[in-house]
Amino acid sequence: MSSPTPSESALELVSSLQKQFVQGLEKVAVSVKFNHAEWLRDEGRHGGGSRYFTSDNEVFNRASVNVSHIHYQDDPDKKLASATALSTIIHPRNAHAPSMHMHISWTEMKGGQGGYWRVMADLNPSIEYAEDSEIFRQCFETVAPEQFEEGSAQGDKYFHIPALGRHRGVVHFYLEQYRSDDPAADLALASRFGSAVIDCYLDLLGKRMQSEQSSEDRNVQLAYHTLYLFQVLTLDRGTTSGLLVHDQNDLGIMGSLPSHIDRELLESWKEKMTSPQDELLRSLVNAIPANGEISDSVRLQLAHAVRTHYREHPEALRQQASGNVVPPTVDNHR
Repeated sequence: MSSPTPSESALELVSSLQKQFVQGLEKVAVSVKFNHAEWLRDEGRHGGGSRYFTSDNEVFNRASVNVSHIHYQDDPDKKLASATALSTIIHPRNAHAPSMHMHISWTEMKGGQGGYWRVMADLNPSIEYAEDSEIFRQCFETVAPEQFEEGSAQGDKYFHIPALGRHRGVVHFYLEQYRSDDPAADLALASRFGSAVIDCYLDLLGKRMQSEQSSEDRNVQLAYHTLYLFQVLTLDRGTTSGLLVHDQNDLGIMGSLPSHIDRELLESWKEKMTSPQDELLRSLVNAIPANGEISDSVRLQLAHAVRTHYREHPEALRQQASGNVVPPTVDNHR
């Protein structure tokens, strides 16, 4: 039997991490079962993906655990051979339980150029507990000691919000286009990182999800969820790239958005935006109802607004977040 290709190994890894996370989340939230959906790229000719999701229940405001596997071996005009990814975001309902985002992906180019990993995770509490932040930081350092300093620096850069003068979360790790001279070691790093982050987060979620919360706590969470949506839709390069590449998984790509935000607060930040991003924020606000609910139909409208904006203002992509390397995601799919 032949050895698996790098793309096959990456798909096996992210599928395993998806299973580990969903099973862990359902174990912590005993009363909640995740829904499952699949989507296809070009009717399956170029792959597709699998998504587990839930929202607006006693444990989760919104939660999404996505795996995608795209391939273009049959299209000689594409630079990209395959792209395989796990992307997940958890927004707990309890204001004391932190949100968490993680992305692990393998991108492989044609023409003998090889491939590279993107490894990213960040802890996003509405109400920060210093001990939780330190636990997450130690998790990063333990599983990636040689990459910790670089990953932390790039993460702090990527998740900074210039218009608001703050970060989206409290602990960040981000490696872009990562590869060493040892592909097996790189695969092991991605596996070790993903599994450890999942276990660490499940422990924190289990500890905080039953905390008593006041109406003020919930208001703080709503403001933070507004900031989260603001960062994702005006700065997050991964979200924007996904929307510009295709429109066949908009609900999955927008699965990172919380279920409700403060529309008035979001609108108040327009004066802090530079042109043409102030136009983008205006379009986003117009797509959101007065009650701030981010329903499926609203998520589709928001996806359309982002896609339209960057097609009309491609120069604005330079204002998006980046670490030390700007990934050519959209160009790879052309």
